[in-house]
Amino acid sequence: MTTVTTTPFVPLPLSLAATVARYHIAPEGNADAHIAVELPQAEHRIRLVNQWRIPPGSRVLEIGCGQGTLTAVLAEAVGPEGRVDAVDPGSLDYGAPWTLGQAQAHLSASPVGGRVAWYNADPEAFLTSGGGADGEWDVVVLGHCIWYFSSPETLSAILAALSDRAATLLIAEYALTAAEKAAVPHVLASMARAFLEAHNKASEANIRCLLSPQSITEAARASGWSLDEEAILIPDEALQDGSWETGSVKSASFLDEIATHVKETPVQSLLRSSRDAVIGSVAALQGSKVRTMDVWVARFN
Repeated sequence: MTTVTTTPFVPLPLSLAATVARYHIAPEGNADAHIAVELPQAEHRIRLVNQWRIPPGSRVLEIGCGQGTLTAVLAEAVGPEGRVDAVDPGSLDYGAPWTLGQAQAHLSASPVGGRVAWYNADPEAFLTSGGGADGEWDVVVLGHCIWYFSSPETLSAILAALSDRAATLLIAEYALTAAEKAAVPHVLASMARAFLEAHNKASEANIRCLLSPQSITEAARASGWSLDEEAILIPDEALQDGSWETGSVKSASFLDEIATHVKETPVQSLLRSSRDAVIGSVAALQGSKVRTMDVWVARFN
């Protein structure tokens, strides 16, 4: 595998989050409210990239880029001499209030857009067909995308296809632990959501393949990757992912989904009880805000 000469890693300042947040598409007349949501997302991803220590000049493959929330930070990290190949299988017409295509096009028009190449493709097919500018990268990033996969087999296939295409594998995913009591509802809600979606074969939910850090590590090792280092990050309380996921499980629509997708009465009962556990864990916070659970950050070689 060929490599490029990169300059030493320099941490990105958290103050860069305000700039990155403005790279993303925003509603006319309500940009400030949108920035308030995007800012903690950008700060969180700066922390991830700094933990990974991606140096300027790197060639990066990002699997599961979505609308580019992490892509923008990666583009800042690699600098003008680097490159980010961003791959996602989602339809360019998918998403609201902006589609995947609209969000990616908006980011392409930003100051870092020229460093990003978008690929609307199934990651495994992209890799096995020799996708990308030259088919090799310094690092491959899977940042908060594994739970979107349809099955554990999808992850295993992608990891196997990557084994001789990159020097380093970088992963960030929720840890299924809660250092903060206020993050317990997020853990419970994620498990309830994943269990429900396991009974919905047509699901497009954002939690379909709930794998723990241990399971991800085992899958990586089975494909020839060796764990180099790992850490647990505690998200800032401003990150809203935990609140969003908890709210979706607490909602009445979750009960409707159970009735639609689950026919076995014991499973229905289990899911309703799981929802009750989420509601109870939120009540135990006595009005405190639900936080986002711990995040596992790992580096494999």
